[in-house]
Amino acid sequence: MKTEFINTLLKLAESDERIHLVVGDVGFGLVEPFAGRFPNRFLNAGVAEQNMTAIAAGLAMCGKVVFTYSIGNFPTLRCLEQIRSDVCYHEADVKIVSVGGGLGYGALGISHHATEDIAVMRALPCMTVVVPGDPIEAGLATRALVDHPGPAYLRLGTRGEPPVHKADVSFRLGEAIRVTEEGVITLIATGTMLHNTAQAAERLAQKGIQARVLSMHTVKPLDVEAVLAAARETDAIFTLEEHSILGGLGSAVAETLAESRLHVWFKRLGIPPNFTSVVGSHEYLKQTYLLSVEGIVKQIASSLCCWGLSNSDAELSCGAAAARVS
Repeated sequence: MKTEFINTLLKLAESDERIHLVVGDVGFGLVEPFAGRFPNRFLNAGVAEQNMTAIAAGLAMCGKVVFTYSIGNFPTLRCLEQIRSDVCYHEADVKIVSVGGGLGYGALGISHHATEDIAVMRALPCMTVVVPGDPIEAGLATRALVDHPGPAYLRLGTRGEPPVHKADVSFRLGEAIRVTEEGVITLIATGTMLHNTAQAAERLAQKGIQARVLSMHTVKPLDVEAVLAAARETDAIFTLEEHSILGGLGSAVAETLAESRLHVWFKRLGIPPNFTSVVGSHEYLKQTYLLSVEGIVKQIASSLCCWGLSNSDAELSCGAAAARVS
């Protein structure tokens, strides 16, 4: 995703002199082409994310479209006051880019686990929150955000995310993409969970459970109509995110469903709202929190069994799939 982001930004910057990039002393193998091509529109603010954000806000107030870039929590939580007071309050045209969202920097521990960022960014006034699901969406999201006025948060994976979409897709901020159309249940995924969700849907189909898969690439504003359609047309909704189950996609969908008064089975799949004591690679941590393909299938099959919506042979007893390592 991050490669598609920078390649797209380079192409856009060739014809749009407003575009600037400010980084927090990271990503040099990635951002060097931009720095070399547009040295007057690139700045390394150093390990000083508060300054990085304030500089970006100042440039935006002068008519620029500014992207800030760093890893994990550094461009969001470390400089939250500047984002709130300098960027959002002034509705400045600053696009905050974080790479390694979720557990992408797994072995580096909780300082690098970005598991509350969507919740925090989503709570800020005027902030648009975009979490693309594959490289194709990442490129389209970058283009859309250049044209979209005001503050935005773009959350990317770490590296090597496989494409889910096999062809060009229609991408609009605030509109979910249907990866699969029909189903008796709906799986709503955001960000790095999209690929595993699509794979899990194929496994569920082999068990006789057809699933509609939605890529909810924009968490704010949420595609409320897509959620309500899923509630009306399918028997159960599952949200899947590499983020705490509090405050992110699951919370946004739950709020929508609660206010709609529609009756549908609903479950959030994600990371428990605790600091992890588990150390390991990105893939190992996803397996630990049942966010691997196998873990997703087990959780969904178990829930459907408990709700009486399926006679499928759930590989875990009812309720066991919800267990988490804390």
